Amino acid sequence: MATWKMISFQDAVSPVMEQLIMFHDHTMMILIMITTTVIYMMISLMLSKINNRMLLEGQMIELIWTIMPAVLLIIIALPSLKILYMLDEMNKPLITLKAIGHQWFWSYEYSDFKKIEFESYMKQTNDINNNEFRLLEVDNRIAMPFNVKSRILVTSYDVIHSWTIPALGIKIDASPGRINQGSIFMTRPGLFFGQCSEICGANHSFMPITLESIDMKSFMEWIKKF
Repeated sequence: MATWKMISFQDAVSPVMEQLIMFHDHTMMILIMITTTVIYMMISLMLSKINNRMLLEGQMIELIWTIMPAVLLIIIALPSLKILYMLDEMNKPLITLKAIGHQWFWSYEYSDFKKIEFESYMKQTNDINNNEFRLLEVDNRIAMPFNVKSRILVTSYDVIHSWTIPALGIKIDASPGRINQGSIFMTRPGLFFGQCSEICGANHSFMPITLESIDMKSFMEWIKKF
């Protein structure tokens, strides 16, 4: 989860998030090189006392500064397209989870199992335990198995919400009258937190998401409790 001193991404728990972090680092290196070069050239021009008043055109340099940005854009675009295809790819998901946004809580349905529906409210400060996080802990957590391809369907009952878990690299808008789809594939167990990322009203900041990644055996035991 994110802490007050974190200036980078959360640790990735899915292949998609790993690729997003790599793409961010890849793009930042290119931007740093461009910025450094431009600053160096600007300072050199300002400090130089040599000028050419008769210079009207420079076709070679114009050709270079037209081709170079095009090449850099291609270098950035190719990995970006790869990640877009990864986000949309979904091959025979084993489990389907449906998340419904309300003002101001989430409700969940496990479509593959009968009568597994529950609502998830944020725990009040007076109810949280010493090992729980304020404004992030809920009364009913989502449980999903890791190393299993899963699908999540997101919609809304009233206004637009956004179901987001940064560690998974997933952010899906919950729009009323529309079902949006995303894929989940977690690589390790753990507890992962998210929040609604679309301003949805007065209590927008108080509808967190808590997902518990467990093994398949523990997941089946959890299912039997309903």
